[in-house]
Amino acid sequence: MRAPVLAAGGIVLRRGGDPLFAVVRMRKRNDWVLPKGKLDDGETPRDAAEREVLEETGHLVEVHEFIGTLAYDSGGRSKVVHFWRMEAAPEQTHPLMKDIRAVDWLPLDQAIERLTRANERAFLANVGPLVLEAAAGKAQTLSPRPNEATPPVIVPSPPAARRTAPIDDGPITELADAPSLALEQPGELEPDAQLTMLQRIRKWWRGGSRA
Repeated sequence: MRAPVLAAGGIVLRRGGDPLFAVVRMRKRNDWVLPKGKLDDGETPRDAAEREVLEETGHLVEVHEFIGTLAYDSGGRSKVVHFWRMEAAPEQTHPLMKDIRAVDWLPLDQAIERLTRANERAFLANVGPLVLEAAAGKAQTLSPRPNEATPPVIVPSPPAARRTAPIDDGPITELADAPSLALEQPGELEPDAQLTMLQRIRKWWRGGSRA
């Protein structure tokens, strides 16, 4: 199987006043998306997530828990995006990267509505309430265990997309039973002859790329 494109980003709340979520507008397509981007060579997903959010929002951020993974097809190739919960400083301190036309800060319901892509809308609708609870200090404290896997949060493909030809950015996996906050990324799964697409991606991510 061709190796997936690996990316990382943030579900970002801005500090001060009412909690607002970051969404960014791409210059090329005018799409409104969650801040994220591809990993640089030798970069960890967490470091890439922090860098990409700074570049796309112009705000310094504090990175908190790993919150979920979104997997979908993009340009005929699988793309896997790991997301962390983040809190942004109140003021923008850096210019936006050239690929970004604008950044907006919105309440959760408006941020979901603003997003162009159905998979990102579903993802944010799923994890957004959990992020708000965590930011308010209501989330249960978890003890991170390096070898303990955490179920990723992944949204299902819309029914219409399944009945038509492949569409870029259509999710390829199913929704986890429940989202969770964890400091660790999903761990390696046991070998299985009937691996799903997500399991194959995760197996490659945790060890296949070093073979």
